[in-house]
Amino acid sequence: MSTRIKFIDEVSLEKKTILLRVDLNVALDGEKNLRITDDVRIRQVIPTIKFLQKKGNKLILVSHLSNPQKRDSRYSLRIILKRLKKLLPEYRFRLIEDFLSAKGKKLIASQKENEILLLENIRFHEGERENDQDFAKKLSKIADIYVNDAFAVSHRSEASIVKVPKLIPSFGGLLLKNETKTISEIFKKNKKPFIAIVGGAKIETKVDLISKLIGIADYILVGGGVANTFLCAYGYEIGKSFCEHGKVRKAQELMELARKKKTVFIIPSDVAVGNSKNQKKGIVEKVGAISRGMQILDIGPKTQNEYCSIIAKARTVVWNGPVGYFENRAFSHGTNSIYHAIAKNMKATSIIGGGETLSSISNEAHHDQIAHLSTGGGAMLEYIQNGMLPGILALAQ
Repeated sequence: MSTRIKFIDEVSLEKKTILLRVDLNVALDGEKNLRITDDVRIRQVIPTIKFLQKKGNKLILVSHLSNPQKRDSRYSLRIILKRLKKLLPEYRFRLIEDFLSAKGKKLIASQKENEILLLENIRFHEGERENDQDFAKKLSKIADIYVNDAFAVSHRSEASIVKVPKLIPSFGGLLLKNETKTISEIFKKNKKPFIAIVGGAKIETKVDLISKLIGIADYILVGGGVANTFLCAYGYEIGKSFCEHGKVRKAQELMELARKKKTVFIIPSDVAVGNSKNQKKGIVEKVGAISRGMQILDIGPKTQNEYCSIIAKARTVVWNGPVGYFENRAFSHGTNSIYHAIAKNMKATSIIGGGETLSSISNEAHHDQIAHLSTGGGAMLEYIQNGMLPGILALAQ
Protein backbone atom coordinates (compact mmCIF):
# COMPACT_ATOMS: atom_id res chain seq x y z
CA MET A 1 0.00 0.00 0.00
CA SER A 2 1.24 3.47 -0.85
CA THR A 3 1.93 5.84 2.03
CA ARG A 4 1.54 8.94 -0.11
CA ILE A 5 -0.50 11.52 1.80
CA LYS A 6 -2.42 14.31 0.09
CA PHE A 7 -2.63 17.61 1.92
CA ILE A 8 -5.34 20.27 1.65
CA ASP A 9 -3.09 22.69 -0.24
CA GLU A 10 -2.53 20.06 -2.94
CA VAL A 11 -6.18 19.42 -3.81
CA SER A 12 -9.29 21.44 -4.55
CA LEU A 13 -11.74 21.36 -1.63
CA GLU A 14 -14.62 23.78 -2.12
CA LYS A 15 -18.12 24.04 -0.64
CA LYS A 16 -17.81 20.78 1.28
CA THR A 17 -18.73 19.87 4.83
CA ILE A 18 -15.40 18.99 6.41
CA LEU A 19 -14.79 17.05 9.60
CA LEU A 20 -11.59 18.66 10.86
CA ARG A 21 -9.77 16.66 13.55
CA VAL A 22 -7.68 19.08 15.57
CA ASP A 23 -5.87 18.88 18.89
CA LEU A 24 -7.23 21.54 21.24
CA ASN A 25 -6.07 19.68 24.35
CA VAL A 26 -4.57 22.75 26.00
CA ALA A 27 -3.14 23.27 29.47
CA LEU A 28 -5.71 24.48 32.02
CA ASP A 29 -5.22 26.10 35.41
CA GLY A 30 -6.46 24.32 38.55
CA GLU A 31 -8.92 21.52 39.25
CA LYS A 32 -11.91 23.50 38.01
CA ASN A 33 -10.24 24.22 34.66
CA LEU A 34 -11.34 27.86 34.58
CA ARG A 35 -8.44 29.32 32.61
CA ILE A 36 -6.31 28.34 29.62
CA THR A 37 -2.65 28.73 30.55
CA ASP A 38 -1.21 27.89 27.12
CA ASP A 39 -3.11 28.19 23.82
CA VAL A 40 -0.30 27.30 21.39
CA ARG A 41 -2.20 24.27 20.11
CA ILE A 42 -5.26 26.40 19.34
CA ARG A 43 -3.24 29.04 17.54
CA GLN A 44 -1.40 26.51 15.40
CA VAL A 45 -4.58 25.15 13.77
CA ILE A 46 -5.81 28.62 12.76
CA PRO A 47 -4.04 28.57 9.33
CA THR A 48 -5.87 25.35 8.39
CA ILE A 49 -9.22 26.72 9.57
CA LYS A 50 -8.78 29.92 7.56
CA PHE A 51 -7.54 28.06 4.48
CA LEU A 52 -10.59 25.81 4.39
CA GLN A 53 -13.07 28.57 5.26
CA LYS A 54 -11.88 30.76 2.38
CA LYS A 55 -12.88 27.96 0.01
CA GLY A 56 -16.51 28.16 1.15
CA ASN A 57 -16.36 24.95 3.20
CA LYS A 58 -18.38 24.28 6.33
CA LEU A 59 -16.15 23.11 9.17
CA ILE A 60 -17.00 20.75 12.02
CA LEU A 61 -14.14 20.65 14.51
CA VAL A 62 -13.42 17.48 16.46
CA SER A 63 -11.13 17.46 19.50
CA HIS A 64 -10.65 16.08 22.98
CA LEU A 65 -9.63 17.66 26.28
CA SER A 66 -7.76 15.54 28.82
CA ASN A 67 -8.82 11.91 29.09
CA PRO A 68 -12.27 11.67 30.74
CA GLN A 69 -13.82 8.22 31.02
CA LYS A 70 -17.34 9.62 30.85
CA ARG A 71 -19.16 12.91 30.21
CA ASP A 72 -17.73 15.41 32.70
CA SER A 73 -18.38 19.17 32.69
CA ARG A 74 -14.82 19.82 33.93
CA TYR A 75 -13.57 18.72 30.53
CA SER A 76 -16.11 20.51 28.36
CA LEU A 77 -14.79 22.31 25.29
CA ARG A 78 -16.80 25.43 26.19
CA ILE A 79 -13.61 27.06 27.43
CA ILE A 80 -11.98 26.24 24.07
CA LEU A 81 -14.97 27.73 22.24
CA LYS A 82 -14.47 31.04 24.05
CA ARG A 83 -10.82 31.20 23.02
CA LEU A 84 -11.65 30.30 19.41
CA LYS A 85 -14.17 33.16 19.32
CA LYS A 86 -11.51 35.52 20.61
CA LEU A 87 -8.85 34.38 18.16
CA LEU A 88 -11.22 34.20 15.17
CA PRO A 89 -13.81 36.95 15.69
CA GLU A 90 -14.72 36.97 11.99
CA TYR A 91 -16.46 33.57 12.33
CA ARG A 92 -19.48 32.35 14.24
CA PHE A 93 -18.95 29.33 16.51
CA ARG A 94 -21.41 26.88 18.01
CA LEU A 95 -20.82 23.99 20.41
CA ILE A 96 -22.65 20.77 19.59
CA GLU A 97 -23.29 19.03 22.92
CA ASP A 98 -23.95 15.61 21.39
CA PHE A 99 -23.73 15.06 17.63
CA LEU A 100 -25.61 11.77 17.99
CA SER A 101 -28.70 13.34 19.61
CA ALA A 102 -31.73 14.59 17.66
CA LYS A 103 -30.88 18.17 18.67
CA GLY A 104 -27.26 17.76 17.62
CA LYS A 105 -28.20 16.32 14.24
CA LYS A 106 -30.62 19.19 13.65
CA LEU A 107 -27.99 21.82 14.46
CA ILE A 108 -25.46 20.16 12.17
CA ALA A 109 -27.99 19.95 9.32
CA SER A 110 -28.79 23.67 9.69
CA GLN A 111 -25.16 24.83 9.78
CA LYS A 112 -24.84 28.23 8.07
CA GLU A 113 -22.05 29.68 5.98
CA ASN A 114 -19.32 31.32 8.04
CA GLU A 115 -20.41 29.21 11.02
CA ILE A 116 -17.93 26.76 12.54
CA LEU A 117 -19.26 23.91 14.65
CA LEU A 118 -17.27 22.41 17.51
CA LEU A 119 -18.29 18.96 18.71
CA GLU A 120 -18.17 18.50 22.47
CA ASN A 121 -15.18 16.56 23.82
CA ILE A 122 -15.02 13.52 21.56
CA ARG A 123 -13.66 11.38 24.41
CA PHE A 124 -17.01 11.73 26.17
CA HIS A 125 -18.00 8.95 23.76
CA GLU A 126 -16.93 5.42 24.65
CA GLY A 127 -16.80 4.58 20.95
CA GLU A 128 -13.99 7.08 20.43
CA ARG A 129 -11.85 5.71 23.22
CA GLU A 130 -12.45 2.11 22.15
CA ASN A 131 -11.80 2.85 18.46
CA ASP A 132 -15.23 1.44 17.59
CA GLN A 133 -16.08 0.99 13.91
CA ASP A 134 -19.81 1.74 14.31
CA PHE A 135 -19.04 4.96 16.18
CA ALA A 136 -16.61 5.96 13.42
CA LYS A 137 -19.35 5.37 10.80
CA LYS A 138 -21.76 7.64 12.66
CA LEU A 139 -19.12 10.34 12.96
CA SER A 140 -18.13 10.09 9.29
CA LYS A 141 -21.74 10.52 8.11
CA ILE A 142 -21.93 14.15 9.27
CA ALA A 143 -19.35 15.30 6.70
CA ASP A 144 -18.22 14.88 3.10
CA ILE A 145 -14.49 15.14 3.76
CA TYR A 146 -12.14 14.33 6.65
CA VAL A 147 -9.03 16.39 7.41
CA ASN A 148 -6.48 15.46 10.06
CA ASP A 149 -4.62 18.42 11.49
CA ALA A 150 -4.02 16.80 14.88
CA PHE A 151 -0.40 15.66 14.71
CA ALA A 152 -0.17 15.54 18.50
CA VAL A 153 -2.67 12.66 18.75
CA SER A 154 -1.90 10.90 15.49
CA HIS A 155 -0.03 8.21 17.42
CA ARG A 156 -3.32 7.23 19.08
CA SER A 157 -5.52 4.45 17.74
CA GLU A 158 -8.86 6.17 18.34
CA ALA A 159 -11.92 6.25 16.10
CA SER A 160 -11.63 9.89 14.99
CA ILE A 161 -7.95 9.37 14.18
CA VAL A 162 -7.66 6.01 12.43
CA LYS A 163 -11.17 4.77 11.56
CA VAL A 164 -12.97 7.82 10.14
CA PRO A 165 -10.32 8.60 7.46
CA LYS A 166 -10.92 5.18 5.96
CA LEU A 167 -14.63 5.86 5.49
CA ILE A 168 -14.68 9.18 3.58
CA PRO A 169 -12.14 11.05 1.39
CA SER A 170 -9.35 12.16 3.70
CA PHE A 171 -6.47 14.63 3.65
CA GLY A 172 -3.81 16.11 5.89
CA GLY A 173 -4.02 19.66 7.21
CA LEU A 174 -1.39 22.39 7.06
CA LEU A 175 -0.13 21.81 10.61
CA LEU A 176 0.20 18.07 10.01
CA LYS A 177 2.15 18.80 6.84
CA ASN A 178 4.45 21.26 8.61
CA GLU A 179 5.09 18.90 11.54
CA THR A 180 5.98 15.87 9.43
CA LYS A 181 8.01 17.83 6.87
CA THR A 182 10.05 19.75 9.43
CA ILE A 183 10.86 16.75 11.62
CA SER A 184 11.76 14.59 8.60
CA GLU A 185 14.03 17.26 7.11
CA ILE A 186 15.94 17.81 10.35
CA PHE A 187 16.90 14.15 10.53
CA LYS A 188 17.54 13.94 6.80
CA LYS A 189 19.89 16.93 6.69
CA ASN A 190 21.37 16.18 10.13
CA LYS A 191 23.61 19.27 10.35
CA LYS A 192 26.41 18.91 12.87
CA PRO A 193 26.88 19.39 15.76
CA PHE A 194 23.51 17.74 16.53
CA ILE A 195 22.39 18.33 20.13
CA ALA A 196 19.48 16.56 21.80
CA ILE A 197 18.04 17.64 25.15
CA VAL A 198 15.84 15.05 26.84
CA GLY A 199 13.91 15.91 30.01
CA GLY A 200 10.51 15.26 31.52
CA ALA A 201 9.53 12.93 34.32
CA LYS A 202 9.88 9.39 33.02
CA ILE A 203 12.67 7.67 31.17
CA GLU A 204 10.21 4.88 30.24
CA THR A 205 8.59 7.10 27.58
CA LYS A 206 11.98 8.31 26.28
CA VAL A 207 13.96 5.06 25.97
CA ASP A 208 13.17 4.55 22.27
CA LEU A 209 13.87 8.22 21.50
CA ILE A 210 17.24 8.11 23.24
CA SER A 211 18.09 4.85 21.45
CA LYS A 212 17.24 6.49 18.11
CA LEU A 213 19.29 9.59 18.90
CA ILE A 214 22.39 7.65 19.94
CA GLY A 215 24.68 7.56 16.94
CA ILE A 216 22.83 10.47 15.30
CA ALA A 217 23.26 13.14 17.96
CA ASP A 218 26.74 14.35 18.90
CA TYR A 219 25.57 15.20 22.41
CA ILE A 220 22.59 14.07 24.51
CA LEU A 221 21.90 16.30 27.52
CA VAL A 222 19.48 14.99 30.13
CA GLY A 223 17.47 16.68 32.87
CA GLY A 224 14.30 16.32 34.92
CA GLY A 225 13.17 12.96 36.27
CA VAL A 226 14.88 11.31 33.30
CA ALA A 227 18.25 12.52 34.61
CA ASN A 228 17.54 11.11 38.08
CA THR A 229 17.39 7.58 36.67
CA PHE A 230 20.74 8.09 34.95
CA LEU A 231 22.21 9.49 38.17
CA CYS A 232 21.08 6.27 39.88
CA ALA A 233 22.73 4.33 37.08
CA TYR A 234 26.00 6.06 37.92
CA GLY A 235 25.54 5.09 41.57
CA TYR A 236 24.73 8.55 42.93
CA GLU A 237 22.46 9.07 45.93
CA ILE A 238 19.36 11.04 44.82
CA GLY A 239 17.47 11.20 48.11
CA LYS A 240 13.69 11.51 47.78
CA SER A 241 13.89 12.42 44.09
CA PHE A 242 11.67 10.68 41.56
CA CYS A 243 13.41 7.73 39.94
CA GLU A 244 12.33 4.75 37.85
CA HIS A 245 14.47 2.20 39.65
CA GLY A 246 13.28 -0.55 37.33
CA LYS A 247 14.89 1.32 34.42
CA VAL A 248 18.33 1.81 35.96
CA ARG A 249 19.75 -1.19 34.10
CA LYS A 250 18.34 0.15 30.82
CA ALA A 251 19.91 3.54 31.53
CA GLN A 252 23.28 1.84 31.98
CA GLU A 253 22.82 0.04 28.66
CA LEU A 254 21.98 3.31 26.90
CA MET A 255 25.09 5.01 28.26
CA GLU A 256 27.23 2.07 27.14
CA LEU A 257 25.64 2.22 23.67
CA ALA A 258 26.35 5.96 23.51
CA ARG A 259 30.00 5.32 24.37
CA LYS A 260 30.31 2.74 21.59
CA LYS A 261 28.64 5.00 19.02
CA LYS A 262 30.60 8.08 20.11
CA THR A 263 27.59 10.12 21.27
CA VAL A 264 28.60 12.21 24.28
CA PHE A 265 26.06 11.56 27.02
CA ILE A 266 25.96 14.27 29.72
CA ILE A 267 24.17 14.15 33.06
CA PRO A 268 23.88 17.06 35.54
CA SER A 269 26.93 17.85 37.69
CA ASP A 270 24.94 19.99 40.13
CA VAL A 271 21.25 20.31 40.93
CA ALA A 272 18.71 22.46 42.78
CA VAL A 273 16.99 20.60 45.61
CA GLY A 274 14.02 21.51 47.77
CA ASN A 275 10.27 21.20 48.21
CA SER A 276 8.35 21.10 44.93
CA LYS A 277 5.18 22.89 46.09
CA ASN A 278 5.94 25.86 48.31
CA GLN A 279 9.66 26.48 48.42
CA LYS A 280 10.61 29.87 47.00
CA LYS A 281 14.28 29.14 46.42
CA GLY A 282 16.18 25.96 45.64
CA ILE A 283 19.40 24.91 47.34
CA VAL A 284 22.23 24.09 44.95
CA GLU A 285 24.16 20.90 45.64
CA LYS A 286 26.83 18.98 43.76
CA VAL A 287 25.54 15.68 42.44
CA GLY A 288 27.78 13.71 44.82
CA ALA A 289 26.58 15.63 47.89
CA ILE A 290 22.84 14.89 47.86
CA SER A 291 21.53 13.53 51.17
CA ARG A 292 18.69 11.04 51.56
CA GLY A 293 16.23 13.74 52.63
CA MET A 294 16.72 15.89 49.52
CA GLN A 295 14.60 16.08 46.37
CA ILE A 296 16.13 17.08 43.01
CA LEU A 297 13.88 19.61 41.21
CA ASP A 298 16.12 21.36 38.67
CA ILE A 299 19.55 21.32 37.09
CA GLY A 300 22.05 23.57 38.85
CA PRO A 301 23.85 26.70 37.55
CA LYS A 302 27.07 24.85 36.63
CA THR A 303 25.05 22.33 34.59
CA GLN A 304 23.06 25.15 33.02
CA ASN A 305 26.26 26.84 31.88
CA GLU A 306 27.66 23.58 30.50
CA TYR A 307 24.47 22.71 28.62
CA CYS A 308 24.05 26.23 27.22
CA SER A 309 27.68 26.30 26.05
CA ILE A 310 27.13 23.06 24.10
CA ILE A 311 23.81 24.32 22.65
CA ALA A 312 25.53 27.53 21.48
CA LYS A 313 27.73 25.48 19.14
CA ALA A 314 24.87 23.40 17.71
CA ARG A 315 23.59 23.39 14.13
CA THR A 316 20.68 21.06 14.94
CA VAL A 317 18.77 20.98 18.23
CA VAL A 318 15.94 18.68 19.32
CA TRP A 319 14.42 19.30 22.76
CA ASN A 320 11.71 17.25 24.43
CA GLY A 321 10.82 17.60 28.11
CA PRO A 322 11.49 20.33 30.71
CA VAL A 323 14.62 19.81 32.82
CA GLY A 324 13.05 20.83 36.14
CA TYR A 325 9.84 21.31 38.09
CA PHE A 326 9.01 24.45 36.09
CA GLU A 327 5.54 24.86 37.62
CA ASN A 328 7.33 26.37 40.64
CA ARG A 329 9.32 29.40 39.45
CA ALA A 330 12.09 28.55 41.90
CA PHE A 331 12.84 25.47 39.81
CA SER A 332 12.22 26.86 36.32
CA HIS A 333 15.69 28.36 35.83
CA GLY A 334 17.18 25.32 34.12
CA THR A 335 14.34 25.00 31.62
CA ASN A 336 14.40 28.75 30.92
CA SER A 337 18.17 28.73 30.37
CA ILE A 338 17.87 25.86 27.87
CA TYR A 339 15.14 27.70 25.96
CA HIS A 340 17.02 30.99 25.75
CA ALA A 341 20.22 29.22 24.64
CA ILE A 342 18.30 27.60 21.79
CA ALA A 343 16.59 30.87 20.82
CA LYS A 344 19.91 32.75 20.78
CA ASN A 345 21.57 30.24 18.45
CA MET A 346 20.47 31.68 15.12
CA LYS A 347 22.64 29.23 13.14
CA ALA A 348 20.84 26.13 14.43
CA THR A 349 17.69 24.46 13.15
CA SER A 350 15.69 23.66 16.25
CA ILE A 351 12.62 21.64 17.19
CA ILE A 352 10.99 21.99 20.59
CA GLY A 353 8.18 19.54 21.27
CA GLY A 354 5.84 18.11 23.86
CA GLY A 355 2.88 19.53 25.75
CA GLU A 356 4.82 20.09 28.98
CA THR A 357 7.76 21.60 27.13
CA LEU A 358 5.52 24.08 25.31
CA SER A 359 3.76 24.95 28.57
CA SER A 360 7.10 25.59 30.25
CA ILE A 361 8.02 28.24 27.66
CA SER A 362 4.54 29.62 26.90
CA ASN A 363 5.28 32.97 28.57
CA GLU A 364 8.70 33.37 27.01
CA ALA A 365 9.53 35.62 24.07
CA HIS A 366 11.49 34.72 20.91
CA HIS A 367 9.22 31.89 19.72
CA ASP A 368 9.83 33.20 16.20
CA GLN A 369 13.52 32.27 16.58
CA ILE A 370 12.67 28.58 16.97
CA ALA A 371 12.46 26.71 13.65
CA HIS A 372 9.57 24.59 14.84
CA LEU A 373 7.42 24.34 17.98
CA SER A 374 5.91 20.88 17.72
CA THR A 375 2.46 20.33 19.22
CA GLY A 376 3.30 16.67 19.72
CA GLY A 377 4.93 15.03 22.71
CA GLY A 378 4.45 11.29 22.34
CA ALA A 379 3.59 11.79 18.66
CA MET A 380 6.82 13.67 18.00
CA LEU A 381 8.84 10.97 19.75
CA GLU A 382 7.11 8.17 17.86
CA TYR A 383 7.45 9.96 14.52
CA ILE A 384 11.17 10.46 15.12
CA GLN A 385 11.53 6.77 16.02
CA ASN A 386 9.36 5.24 13.27
CA GLY A 387 8.94 7.89 10.57
CA MET A 388 5.18 7.20 10.58
CA LEU A 389 2.13 7.38 12.87
CA PRO A 390 -1.15 5.40 12.79
CA GLY A 391 -3.22 8.54 12.15
CA ILE A 392 -1.03 9.53 9.20
CA LEU A 393 -0.95 6.02 7.78
CA ALA A 394 -4.78 6.05 7.86
CA LEU A 395 -4.69 8.96 5.38
CA ALA A 396 -2.60 7.02 2.88
CA GLN A 397 -4.01 6.95 -0.65
